[in-house]
Amino acid sequence: MSIRRSSGLVGAASLALILTGCGFSSESGSDSSDKGGTRVFAADNGKITIPAAPKRVVATGYAVPALIEADAPLVGISSWKRGEPMMSKEDLAEYKKLPKVAGELATETNYEAIAEADPDLIVIGVPAPVLGDIDVKRLEGIAPVVAIGPTVPSAWRELSRKQSDAAGALKQFDAAKNTYEDKAAELAKKYKDVLPQLKLGHVGSYGDAAKGTFQREFNGSWGTNIAEDIGAEYYGKVKKAGPGSQSVSEYPSIEELPAAFREADVMTYSVNADGSVPKSVQYVLDSKLWKNLPAVKAGKAFPLRYTEAATYGEAVVTLDAIDKSLAPLLNR
Repeated sequence: MSIRRSSGLVGAASLALILTGCGFSSESGSDSSDKGGTRVFAADNGKITIPAAPKRVVATGYAVPALIEADAPLVGISSWKRGEPMMSKEDLAEYKKLPKVAGELATETNYEAIAEADPDLIVIGVPAPVLGDIDVKRLEGIAPVVAIGPTVPSAWRELSRKQSDAAGALKQFDAAKNTYEDKAAELAKKYKDVLPQLKLGHVGSYGDAAKGTFQREFNGSWGTNIAEDIGAEYYGKVKKAGPGSQSVSEYPSIEELPAAFREADVMTYSVNADGSVPKSVQYVLDSKLWKNLPAVKAGKAFPLRYTEAATYGEAVVTLDAIDKSLAPLLNR
């Protein structure tokens, strides 16, 4: 039950990307330590009474990688192909083993398969605009449904915590969070004499070569938010901010490339998990305007892999990739 990100977080009605308020409500039906009780959980679809300790959870969309990583008691998931390259060996094996009760799109929900999984909680991890593609009422006839979907890209931190909380799986979540924060602190120390002094610019992978546009990502976007945790600063801001990812990225024409990045000391750009360059990014790299940017001419343009990380475990993989890519800056 995927949602690929685009110019508005969910460009078309089934595209992506991440969130709103968090935690569980103080109006809990009973204390969460009562294993057989219930509590009231504040979700995107309202205040929902859910099991205090769910035993059989179905997860879709962004909840899939989060709840696999948190070791939640999953009995069914949607497909989540984009996250496969970032999963650990153990998590990938679990992902492949779990029954798929939905496809990559919200419209590919298999209600019969979800019913057969006999869940006591359904966690839907899609943005609000995509939620309309799902028959929530039908799902509510199977089990309590909590919609916990994305808003801005950098909010994967709160999103994954809230999803893990709903599923009663915060212990493993906290361990992954601590591992990430330790790694980020280590790299921030490593780059402290380099990155904070530089202005960075980023080209994302969702431009449209056919329309002659490129994606510029600012602080808080997919390609930038994890690098920020080690001291990177992507200067500037969106000219005309909109909802979701439109508040942290924009889609100028290729002719605007020099004006967008003439002040950049360093350029980064998104590449696929295998290191190959997406067509939308290659379109920019092939441009003479790109080749004439000061940072590019100075040899300070670097590819970034795993820019779609949406959990702390995945983000550790992203940190390693960022470190490998930006290492040349330490020698200059």
